[in-house]
Amino acid sequence: MIVLAIDTSNQPLSLAVVKDDAVMGELTLNIKRNHSIQAMTAVESLLATLDLSADQIERIVVAKGPGSYTGVRIGVTLAKTLAWSLKIPLVGVSSLLSLSWPGKQFDGIVSPIMNARRGRVYTGLYTFDETWVELEEDRNLSMEEWLDLLADREEAVLFCGADVDVFWEQIQARLGDRAKRVSESEEVPRMAEMAIYASELADEDVHEFVPNYIRMAEAEVNWLKEQEKNNG
Repeated sequence: MIVLAIDTSNQPLSLAVVKDDAVMGELTLNIKRNHSIQAMTAVESLLATLDLSADQIERIVVAKGPGSYTGVRIGVTLAKTLAWSLKIPLVGVSSLLSLSWPGKQFDGIVSPIMNARRGRVYTGLYTFDETWVELEEDRNLSMEEWLDLLADREEAVLFCGADVDVFWEQIQARLGDRAKRVSESEEVPRMAEMAIYASELADEDVHEFVPNYIRMAEAEVNWLKEQEKNNG
């Protein structure tokens, strides 16, 4: 089976084509450009490089969020359009999990990080045991709360993603030597890994499939607005 995998959920654009769990080609662009302009062009370029036509694609895998609201929406819309027009299955995977691939060889737990602003993060907790296992579901919370949870687990933690840099001093202060981070070359998502992982997942209903934005609860949003008004 030939699978096209797409992630536009944050600044990096990650594409991959996998055939029977073997990587045919990958494309990663980590530049500040509008994914709405470059995503479809990049897909076409990758397929052309591999001498494939769109009708040879048999499955679509997409990073469904969380992440940039616009970025997530672009990727999901592109994936749904391709799946519907080509009449092929669609599978959604966590955008956070797509950052976690370096943790496959890590002896501990894996925490991908995306900056959600105001001291908050999108994050989740995973480990790899022949396949990815979700230990804590993806969520939006303050980094302070997340570090409290991780401190209680008393395990080594590998932090993944470029946004780890924003919080690294805070992480080290709370977790000390238990905190590890990926190298700069490992900070970007790798959708080839997700395409292979998704071979174990059930197909989505293309028409019902929606992004996973993981919004804050309305009470939290209102509280933050009130705090900003009082502090302003």
